[in-house]
Amino acid sequence: MFSNYAKSKLDQLIANMLVILMALMVLNVTWQVTSRYVFKDPSSFTDELSRYMLIWVGMLGAAYVAGKNEHLAIDIVLNSLREKLQKKVLILVSLLVMIFALTVMVIGGSNLVYITFILGQKSATLQIPLAYVYGIIPFSGILVCYYQAFTIVHLTQSLKSAE
Repeated sequence: MFSNYAKSKLDQLIANMLVILMALMVLNVTWQVTSRYVFKDPSSFTDELSRYMLIWVGMLGAAYVAGKNEHLAIDIVLNSLREKLQKKVLILVSLLVMIFALTVMVIGGSNLVYITFILGQKSATLQIPLAYVYGIIPFSGILVCYYQAFTIVHLTQSLKSAE
């Protein structure tokens, strides 16, 4: 479950999804500009669609970066610690990130999806259920939890092998 192979395949899948979403977003915005300035008849759905794709790119991108451990961090204190203590602090940080992702993104996001689905809320222009748009929040939260668990397992293994 926490093998490097599985993680690299998941990284590759998310990266491909991000590339596809970005490409679609570029095409969407290009059509928006073309229809507005060339045809003088602005498209009605492109603004809303680009907004929803930006949400998906942001949430998936955050999960992807968390998996690569390339998120923004102030590590001046961490770098001044001994290697063993650094790993223990990184385990604590990963645990805190996992708790946040689980409570806010997975549980809170699932509640948001459930409520918008039950209420039948739809987007103004596209008329798609907003639960589909918000579904990326708990999905990304699950990815972040997986990545943090992966980090914790590997840091713990490296601590045990160093003893």
